Amino acid sequence: MKKLILPLLLLLGITMLMAVESAPSAIVGYVKYDCVAGLNYIALPMNAGYGMASDLANAYPGVMDVINYWDNTTQSWVAANDLGFMWDGDFPVAPGNALMVNAVSATPIYSIGAMPATNASYSMVAGLNSIMLPLNKGTITLASELGVDVGILDVINYWDNTTQSWVAANDLGFMWDGDFPITIGMPLMANALSSAVWPTGARTNSARLSTSK
Repeated sequence: MKKLILPLLLLLGITMLMAVESAPSAIVGYVKYDCVAGLNYIALPMNAGYGMASDLANAYPGVMDVINYWDNTTQSWVAANDLGFMWDGDFPVAPGNALMVNAVSATPIYSIGAMPATNASYSMVAGLNSIMLPLNKGTITLASELGVDVGILDVINYWDNTTQSWVAANDLGFMWDGDFPITIGMPLMANALSSAVWPTGARTNSARLSTSK
């Protein structure tokens, strides 16, 4: 996988997500996440072929030492740690996952591959939920619009790499305080007032995608 990814990065000279239609039903592309030394919230929007958290780490040798996923049930982070000779607590990953990774140096991380056959869908619980804005939700451009689309959210957070802290948009009933722009592939931590599966609609393809994290 490393031999595939690194030449692609050199060829693409990437600043944005760009995709080209390689076949009528197959779209390939990538999403770039500009990571700093410290904690970074990223997602896996494309089907990059990763089966485990360690596969992601192995694509960027020496860059990540901890990879976390949010467990909705326990409302806590679950970590895989690089011990040098193995990844302790290694866990499965799949397209659509949002992950909190600790980078030891500032490095762009990419999700490169084919668009998944099925768009991301999340089984939300009452409480905090780690999600990504799915690739078929490009018409949603603000946190408030996501809140309306889901219908059960009262707080939506994004992670600010620079300040190493969460930034929140809060539903006040008549407006969203702290509303912020969002784009497809963007990982978010959303507080739900009740359980729901979102989104539930069918997948829609687009031959051109563009965004940047």
